Amino acid sequence: MTRNKIQLQRLIFIDQAIREGMRQGVLANRSTMAARYEVSPKSIGRDIDYLKHQMDAPIEYDQQKHGYFYTEETYKLPAISISESDLFAICVARKALKQHENTPVYRKLVSVFRKIEQSLPDKVSVEPSWVDDRMSVLQERGTDIDPATWDKVAEALHHNRRLRLSYLKPGDTAEEEREIDPYHVVNFQGEWYVAGFCHRRRDIRIFALSRIKAAETLKAHFTIPDDFSFARFAGHHFGIFRGEKDHRVEIHFAQKHTPYVLEREWHPEQSITHADDGSVTLSFTSNHLFEVKRWILSWGSGVRVLAPPELVDAVRLELEEALQAYH
Repeated sequence: MTRNKIQLQRLIFIDQAIREGMRQGVLANRSTMAARYEVSPKSIGRDIDYLKHQMDAPIEYDQQKHGYFYTEETYKLPAISISESDLFAICVARKALKQHENTPVYRKLVSVFRKIEQSLPDKVSVEPSWVDDRMSVLQERGTDIDPATWDKVAEALHHNRRLRLSYLKPGDTAEEEREIDPYHVVNFQGEWYVAGFCHRRRDIRIFALSRIKAAETLKAHFTIPDDFSFARFAGHHFGIFRGEKDHRVEIHFAQKHTPYVLEREWHPEQSITHADDGSVTLSFTSNHLFEVKRWILSWGSGVRVLAPPELVDAVRLELEEALQAYH
């Protein structure tokens, strides 16, 4: 017996009415519930039968108080009407959570999913354990984040409080102190970053959480500018970093790479030109070239940068220096 959304809402109402009557000492019956919900007593009766026989609700009728009550006060009405496909989606999502295993949020998310599983009806006939043996999510390995740092950033983000950071930039041996107003946190390729107004640079900067060696929440509050949007801030990005100006990037891929280039979207505003020999040229706009360069080098041979000139030079220099290691 299936229930539509309107009927499900009525079941929730009945559950609440029974609990309310138990608390107040005046039990709800079919007539009182029907009058409040503006349906017939027969409809309420059918729904109570459904709760008892299909959802195992421990409902009994008190002849002296003329109303319904729960014999088990700890009983909870299942909040989720779940199908096999719904349960499968939950199992897949639980697997996908592994990509956040390097952060404190992972433990909290796992706890949330346990609560979801505990709220499911006992009569779910689908056995989800097969997902563990038949499906895997191979996430990109992430960097380690100090739980104390994560908590401080989350606190400052939630309450709009300024942060004082001890930050170690790549290649540096000494930490530097920064004070930032954290606006936004983003995950990219296994790394978590916080974007915020840096009071030293007087501009918005991005900091990797894994490079924050100590964080302190300050008393000073801040207000996020009305015109701030992380999407607009990132702009025509390819990756996480932001540069000073936009570059029109054009990359030619040999025919052997064409199937792999076409099967994914590499940039939200990309365009692809096909050549007669089966090769393709990928074009997009990026305001930072460092990550574009690293991505191009990952393809190996059969890739040639056409524009901009500074990216052509950067890739050529990187390849020349790499070749020296094999002489």
